[in-house]
Amino acid sequence: MTASTTRCKTAAKTRTSRLAAVAAVAVAGSMLLTACGDQTEGGGSTPSGEKSAAGSAAPLFSKLPADIQKAGVIKVGTDAAYAPMEFTEGGKIVGVDPDLGAALGKQLGVKFEFVSGTFDGLITSIYTGRQDLIMSSMTDNKKRQEGLDDNGKKIGKGIDFVDYFSSGVSLLVKKGNPQNIKSLDDLCGKTVAVQRGTIYEDTFKAQATKCGANKLTIQAFDTDAEAQTRVKAGGAVADLNDYPVAAYIAKTSGGGNDFEVAGSQSDVGLFGIGVSKENTQLRDAVKEALDAIIKDGSYTEVLKKWDVEQSAVKQATVNAGK
Repeated sequence: MTASTTRCKTAAKTRTSRLAAVAAVAVAGSMLLTACGDQTEGGGSTPSGEKSAAGSAAPLFSKLPADIQKAGVIKVGTDAAYAPMEFTEGGKIVGVDPDLGAALGKQLGVKFEFVSGTFDGLITSIYTGRQDLIMSSMTDNKKRQEGLDDNGKKIGKGIDFVDYFSSGVSLLVKKGNPQNIKSLDDLCGKTVAVQRGTIYEDTFKAQATKCGANKLTIQAFDTDAEAQTRVKAGGAVADLNDYPVAAYIAKTSGGGNDFEVAGSQSDVGLFGIGVSKENTQLRDAVKEALDAIIKDGSYTEVLKKWDVEQSAVKQATVNAGK
């Protein structure tokens, strides 16, 4: 996903068990978060005060900055509305990213504390120091690395990424694919729905330019759940999402009767763990921890648990996104 400029808004966040129907996950609001700028709401965990003996004995504890060693916590910003990557279940943030965070925490000897806010405020939370890291299915690209807006204008310092996951994007359409959508080109002359501030909105905008006079109408919403609702209701023909997320929604929403994935994956890219450019020590410690869990197999175990092992990377990289 891709962040845009920060704005004040109230977002409906919806998640249930990954084995339950995601009519609630995809289209019904079960949790409301109000966020402005880098404001976030806790995911049910509480920070520990000081480092423990167990933490100091962890393999990579000494690699961490002194302030994080002392706190015993790495604060992680996320938008917990994106199953199976990160979502809320029973008041707790769960999913691929929290599980990977727990595995990284074992190597580093600290707790990864996830807090949820709106996606387009996450980078600001790094700038202000409210969060130490971002783990939120965020696509690593040059705009984010350099702090540029869609027009190439400098709007921030930019952030670094430790790349941990590979994914393409897929179209999510109503079950039965009544409009016979097979590719982006089939969207010309139609209406689509998408989460505001994401890379998918950028993809739809690029397609709208390509469509020209055969206008593609884009309806952007604060959350992907709202975009899904629009597609389900027939007000839009497609939503765009990362393949693992689209496949999960199609499999679980309405018992598998609401949506289906149309066409093949495109625009395969890297998700990155975001970190301040001014905190290279933390960045490098996280990179080393990621390589360690890839090597010991715990990384693969997490991906298999959530049926996304096809998105595994072979090694950690920094700022490898394009």
